[in-house]
Amino acid sequence: MPSSDAQDGDSEVGEPAAGFRRILLVGFMGSGKSTIGPLLARELSWRFVDLDEAVERTAGRSIPEIFREDGEAAFREMEAGEAERQLVEDGVVLASGGGWPCFPGRMEALPEGTLSIWLEVPPEVALERTTGDEAERPLLTVPDPLRRAKELLAAREPYYRAAHWWVDTARRTPEELVKRLIENLRRDLERPLRD
Repeated sequence: MPSSDAQDGDSEVGEPAAGFRRILLVGFMGSGKSTIGPLLARELSWRFVDLDEAVERTAGRSIPEIFREDGEAAFREMEAGEAERQLVEDGVVLASGGGWPCFPGRMEALPEGTLSIWLEVPPEVALERTTGDEAERPLLTVPDPLRRAKELLAAREPYYRAAHWWVDTARRTPEELVKRLIENLRRDLERPLRD
């Protein structure tokens, strides 16, 4: 990897980092994966793939329908299969579902050339962002969604922490975050980003 002395212009936008052929965004629902992902992909001249949307296309049903008809375990199996297919592609920014990374060893076993980025978000902000959006959130359809969000996030954080880089999505706009990520891709690859 380049040293942290590298200048901003050392990498072309289409090839942001020596050794990285794809970027995987992980984080809790409402962290901004499907907002930041397309912006980042556009800046890199790469494709963007939302794994939840890919599962829905493959299954021909929405995620809430899959949860209701087949259960969470069946959804997780479909999600794992879709991720396996996409994680061998080059020039792609992938947004995983919030629960996809949360299996022992999964984040550590990412294919070579994958840069993983955890989009951090407090549960209160996640709930605010997801309340009233078009997507139904089966795991938050409970009497106390904030308590459930806190529980889920506490259980998932150890897995998210395995990501190469971490960025706080509550403090910056999506455009500011993408700018920060691009800057880091161009110059500071040896030092993990803990923003």
